[in-house]
Amino acid sequence: MIPKASQRAGGQDLATHLLNAHDNEYVELAELRGAVADDLHGAFAEWEAIAHSLTKCRNYLYSLSVNPDLGQGQLSRDQYRDYAARVEEALGLTAQPRALVFHIKEGREHCHIVWSRIDAQAGKAIHQPFDHDKLMMVTREFARDHGLTLPAGYERSGDDRKKNSLYEAQQERNSGLTKEERMAAITAAWKRSDTPRAFVRALEEMGYVLATGNRPYVLVDLYGNMNALPKLIDDRSIRTKDIRAFLERDFPPETLPSVEEAKALVASHRQAREDFVKSGRDAKKLDLLKAAQAARREKVEAAQGTMKARHRHEVDALSQEQLAARRQLRTRYLEEARRLKEARAAAKPTGLAAFLGRVTGVSFVIHKLHKHRDAQRYTAFQMEKTALAEKQAEARRVLEHRHTLQAIDAARAVRALAQIEARELKSYEVAQRKQERIQQRQGHGHMPALNLTLKPKGRSAMPHKAKDRYRARDRQRDHDQHDDRRQDQENSAGDHQQAADDRRALRKVFGEAVDKRAEQVEAGKSGKGESARGGRGGDSGEGAARRRNRTGRRAPDIEVEAKQAPEPHWTELPLADKFQNAARDSNHAASASGSDTRRLRPSRATRDRGNDRDGDKDFERER
Repeated sequence: MIPKASQRAGGQDLATHLLNAHDNEYVELAELRGAVADDLHGAFAEWEAIAHSLTKCRNYLYSLSVNPDLGQGQLSRDQYRDYAARVEEALGLTAQPRALVFHIKEGREHCHIVWSRIDAQAGKAIHQPFDHDKLMMVTREFARDHGLTLPAGYERSGDDRKKNSLYEAQQERNSGLTKEERMAAITAAWKRSDTPRAFVRALEEMGYVLATGNRPYVLVDLYGNMNALPKLIDDRSIRTKDIRAFLERDFPPETLPSVEEAKALVASHRQAREDFVKSGRDAKKLDLLKAAQAARREKVEAAQGTMKARHRHEVDALSQEQLAARRQLRTRYLEEARRLKEARAAAKPTGLAAFLGRVTGVSFVIHKLHKHRDAQRYTAFQMEKTALAEKQAEARRVLEHRHTLQAIDAARAVRALAQIEARELKSYEVAQRKQERIQQRQGHGHMPALNLTLKPKGRSAMPHKAKDRYRARDRQRDHDQHDDRRQDQENSAGDHQQAADDRRALRKVFGEAVDKRAEQVEAGKSGKGESARGGRGGDSGEGAARRRNRTGRRAPDIEVEAKQAPEPHWTELPLADKFQNAARDSNHAASASGSDTRRLRPSRATRDRGNDRDGDKDFERER
């Protein structure tokens, strides 16, 4: 037999593992002591609460699994309990809370024993020094007393064989290949490869990617597992420095992808392969598993429904009982009051006795005495009624608390069932994936080849260069984007410069036209002044005065009117057409470049001056 023990926490996860019905053909909770709950999840939750409230112990459980040798026959339940008692005595766990679970897996019966390490009375955790040595001693004594033969490693001389770690066991479950098979395949590839490229190619054909991590050379397989390359070459004559010297010529560590990058490279390839295989998977086993889960869940839900119906019935029964008790108390009080009233009426004196009672005051005293006794009896009734109400309220609280606890237990059972179902589905998926991976090997001692499309067609895949190739592609993309942004900036600057040149040309043309028009206006002013000073045909000032008197109007002052003449509009300038064409071209260029230049248009004041200019023309014509 082989015992395995550990101090651990995570009671809920352990309970889910122990109740997993997919990995085990038979599951039996044979014993549960030291807990109020009757299920593993509830019991482990209680032990965890005790550990956290009384101590600072993290690993509050001690878990032991006992696996007998099928070649020597199965152990009986009494033998299992005898071994558990011996372990308890050796480890100081006697009378501690304990759970005993039996499994049958692949026809092999084994036992799991879980103790709580917390001593609730002492308020501390029971220390477990040298527990493995104590287990070895107990196992040897148990085998001697029951005539069993122990496997290699339980002799006092020890065992020179190196055991697999938990990580290696997990790799074996994921890939379906043992550590020895992996080492044999990689050692054979090393021995038959004469160049680094041939060795790396052989690794890729076996489903491995050469990468770098904390060590210069590591291997990442198709399923994402990682191992150091020197540890997988089963040849003691080959040293780590020999492997590095052999590979550094063509594959320096800095050119290899990291472990994360290598896992990302193989993830898509693995996912595509597994999706293809999963699409053709037979769903009968999964349907059977879900049907079994549904049947089990139906029982739990039926029990929960029965519990709710029982709760309603208990609440109704308690309400009826309490109502009957209150009615009985009131009826008893009323009956007693009616009896006393009848007795007093029968004993009431009449005739001369009544007259004497009234005269002497005896009737008055008797009346006062009866009234006092009635008040005492009513007070006693009220006190009894209050006590009954408090008692009934306490009964209702107790019942409600009990129902709440039962509902919590039922809800915990439902949650535990959901956890168990999720674990069973996960176990099913792991088992199916392992079986499919074994079938994909097609009898070979290695994983399927990695045919990553990282090179053009006709060239072999080289995952160790994928990192640099992706980086070069990213650098080229960034360089192209930088060139595009710089070209856009240059084009935008050129457009802005062209718009500025156009504006300067427009201002120059407009300025020249305005200057020329101003010169013409000045020349006209000068001619009008000379005519005013010389008269018509050399007439004197007296002729001008007579003409003014004859017409009855005063001649306008030329100088004043010249000052009030409006400025010429730019559309009346000689170069107006050229200016408009230039402005239209400037607007088109600004729209194409996206600049913020605005089109030139005459203002409202300019338009008003144009209207006044028409009136001035009429005045000049009349003058």
